[in-house]
Amino acid sequence: MEIVTSHKNTDFDAFASMIAATLLYPRAVPVIPKNINPNVKAFMSIHKEVFHVLSPNEIEAEKITRLIVVDVNRWDRLDGMKKLRQKEDLEVILWDHHPDKGDISANQTCHEAMGANITLMVRQLRAENIQPTPVQATLFLTALHEDTGNLLFPTTRPEDALAAAWLLEKGADLNVLSSWLRPVYGEKQKNILFEMLRSENTRRIRGYNISFHKLGIDGHVGSLALVVHMCREILNADAVFGIFTGKKPGKSFVIGRSNADGLDIGAIMRSLGGGGHAGAGSATLNFVNPDTAEEMITDLLEGNQQASVRVSDLMSFPVFAVSPDTSMKEVGMLLRDKGCTGLPVIEGEKITGIISRRDFRKIKKKSGEKAPVKAFMNADVITIGPDRSPMQAAQLMVKYDIGRLPVVTDAGNMIGIVTRSDVMLYLYDMLPD
Repeated sequence: MEIVTSHKNTDFDAFASMIAATLLYPRAVPVIPKNINPNVKAFMSIHKEVFHVLSPNEIEAEKITRLIVVDVNRWDRLDGMKKLRQKEDLEVILWDHHPDKGDISANQTCHEAMGANITLMVRQLRAENIQPTPVQATLFLTALHEDTGNLLFPTTRPEDALAAAWLLEKGADLNVLSSWLRPVYGEKQKNILFEMLRSENTRRIRGYNISFHKLGIDGHVGSLALVVHMCREILNADAVFGIFTGKKPGKSFVIGRSNADGLDIGAIMRSLGGGGHAGAGSATLNFVNPDTAEEMITDLLEGNQQASVRVSDLMSFPVFAVSPDTSMKEVGMLLRDKGCTGLPVIEGEKITGIISRRDFRKIKKKSGEKAPVKAFMNADVITIGPDRSPMQAAQLMVKYDIGRLPVVTDAGNMIGIVTRSDVMLYLYDMLPD
């Protein structure tokens, strides 16, 4: 079975790219994440008979032979695909227009910066002379206009305009398109925009007018990105950052928008564990209050803590590890002698598991000490790539309640390890000179 999927909170570009992928790979079935953009949800409800999709809980991982990923290049942004990441015989094909490199190691890759991901797909459709239906062409053009801001965003490329022209030739309906791109803007959004304008805090940073807005919101509010965009236009600021908190303590959601050359919002958000483009991006910060979030963004804007700092700069290497056949008794002695709480289990250069002190609780009999470590280790290892940010490492540690992350290359080779202490030293600006 072949499937195509995309990121959570699926927007038109992601959904359209999935449908385009089914034209390029006719056996592929679209698998839609549970959380999707309200406009996309409305579009899908009207076109149920035209676009047949599955949900993540309707697929069986063991039957999947090919995974096509579009408009995203990170495993943690996929929904229900965790088991597939561990599948050794899985063929992965990646289509992504984001400039940053993710952690999805693919057999085939089309990774090129464009205003919209659908532009990459349309270019291939044209090359293979595959003709979309007028409904498909309308969906693709809707995605292209949404992700390029009607071809006005700074990230727009000439190829985006060429793709738009070709889709119009194939029958894309601009009247239908405009109805689906109408933003969801109601009373809640209006009130938040009013509060943002009232709480304006504009500062001059590196010659740019940067506006910060910290607000608490009650429950789910859609189209926050639209509100931040409108706020930037009204204030005519070079960049606006909305820092939103809900009822759950210690969690901040950051949305940034900019139209200034030289300000890369996406790079800033990636350093905070999120993502985006040069002109737009977002990130979710756990255990970070709004004031600290503003300070972190300011530091990145000022260059005090460069966005170029990566896990590879913090990790320890070489790493002391044990083989899968090492006895539990020997591992216990090593943990005691080295004063550490866990060790990676390595076969060749590949990490196969993690053994920690808590795993010794699984030993019920004295004879269990003679058993190999592979019988007790945790084989479901959470790893991180060397090019990820310290904040992304921190988020993984919080999410999975772990104190260390093996650092692995795209080929799966372990090259180092980053600990909770390493990350905390960085976050509190205690890096060595």
